[in-house]
Amino acid sequence: MTDPQVAVFMLGIFVFTILLGFPICFTLIAMGVGFGYYAYYDAERMRSIFDNQIFDLLVNQTYSVMANDVLTAVPLFLFMGYIVERANIVDRLFFTLQIALRRLPGSMAIAALATCALFATATGIIGAVVTLMGLLAFPAMLKARYSPSFAAGVICAGGCLGILIPPSIMLIVYAATSNVSVVRLYAGAILPGFMLAGLYILYVVGRAMWNPSLAPKPREEDIPDVTIFQTVIMMATSFFPLAFLILSVLGAILFGLATPSEAASVGALGGLVLAAAYRALTWDRLKEAVYLTVRTSAMVCWLFVGSWTFASVFSYLGGHDLIQEFVVSLDLTPIMFLILAQVIIFLLGWPLEWSEIIIIFVPIFLPMLPAFGIDPLFFGILVALNLQTSFLTPPMAMAAYYLKGVAPPHVQLMDIFRGIMPFLSMVILAMLIIYTFPQIVYWLPTTLYGR
Repeated sequence: MTDPQVAVFMLGIFVFTILLGFPICFTLIAMGVGFGYYAYYDAERMRSIFDNQIFDLLVNQTYSVMANDVLTAVPLFLFMGYIVERANIVDRLFFTLQIALRRLPGSMAIAALATCALFATATGIIGAVVTLMGLLAFPAMLKARYSPSFAAGVICAGGCLGILIPPSIMLIVYAATSNVSVVRLYAGAILPGFMLAGLYILYVVGRAMWNPSLAPKPREEDIPDVTIFQTVIMMATSFFPLAFLILSVLGAILFGLATPSEAASVGALGGLVLAAAYRALTWDRLKEAVYLTVRTSAMVCWLFVGSWTFASVFSYLGGHDLIQEFVVSLDLTPIMFLILAQVIIFLLGWPLEWSEIIIIFVPIFLPMLPAFGIDPLFFGILVALNLQTSFLTPPMAMAAYYLKGVAPPHVQLMDIFRGIMPFLSMVILAMLIIYTFPQIVYWLPTTLYGR
């Protein structure tokens, strides 16, 4: 076998191993070291079996991850999200929005979407958002006689919004992978993110008006007797503090007042202050938040170590060149290349999480972007939109499985799948709009920072 063929074989073995259920980060390291030993083997230079450059490469990649300033923001944003989750702030938020929107068609679904969007931007962990909202909002909607499939679709779709809406951890990881400015990525993602959330809300209101049985209006006896003044007070004590924290962090980044890491530090401190203000900051909750932050951050960092080692060996063997030559030989137009790349990422989303796709597979496409005249910023926003579909598409829709794990027994997986499909069409519509009107991505970065 030639070296490029070995590289392709290496990639195939990796995908097969992941499908068997092996841990991804350690599989990447093992594959990188194993194939790297072959790639860098030099019998004349090696004085012992351990005198191989692959071990130097592994150490250097580990140091590079530790020294990467961009990645410092990851544990800080994670801690902000986990402390907000553990302090039960989301419970108050959903209840307040439910009351404030009670006169709208599908009011509880809109409140769930708004809560999901705000909480998803704070934590960025889809499993945590869908699970928590599945325990909090899903039973409330079922009790209000909402269609189980309709309610399930709302929870799953809303829980995925944190991939796209800043301050998204996924965009930080993409920035570290592609060398695109985090600030420009955040600015480019704001309008597409809120556009997608707006499409979700429009769909919910339209379906509730067209078929009221899906989302019945609350009965008079179920509507709390709350005045407008009391509603404003509730919003001021639940919705606005969390929204102000997130907007302050995001605004500091966008307007150059702080780096992403500095803003994330303020966000983490703000999360602690909020939890203390709500008298929900206990030692046990603080320990849980720290433990979850360390665990998730370690996973992301080891993924970087493994993926950069794997990618270096893959490239050294000629794998990147082989794939690039093959794609270029297809004589694709830029639009055709974008569609091909998005279809591949869409399919990879079935067995893999977003972190593995961004760190391992997206770098395969990045060197090809200049050949097709595609901006990595635009490509990154499309990938972030695309990854919504990977979590919502049966049969491997992970958001559906997260919800099924906490849903009542009578709610079947097929019910959840049926509820997801209309929201999936909203994501595809959003991607088509972005394809057609790319200024939705470029307008804010250009306005704030120029070209």
